[in-house]
Amino acid sequence: MNNHDVILFNSRDELFRIEVSKVVYFEADGNYTHIILANKLDFSVLMNLAKMEKVLADNLHERAGRFMRIGKRFIVNTNYIVHVHTLKQRLVLSDGISFAYTLNISKEALKNVKKVIVGVRI
Repeated sequence: MNNHDVILFNSRDELFRIEVSKVVYFEADGNYTHIILANKLDFSVLMNLAKMEKVLADNLHERAGRFMRIGKRFIVNTNYIVHVHTLKQRLVLSDGISFAYTLNISKEALKNVKKVIVGVRI
């Protein structure tokens, strides 16, 4: 693992060292962002989702493309998307082995996810 694959979140009281490939998704919660990892750990940082997008872009550059903003509430790691169900408004993120997270997302946002994923895969 090189330093380009790690983002540090440093505050007065805490330091988080996050390997970005292990991030499943980010979830907005007011001025905070929850960071959900593949090992099921959940951290919160005092940063809104727009600022988190900027941190990802500034630190990962072109590799930030693995993350997709979905609506006002989520940024997901596209490598973990396994199921998009627009009618049920569900997005499932999983590694296929140890975890599966189901997110409730609007139909319109999920339609856009499908367009992006299909466009990437073809």
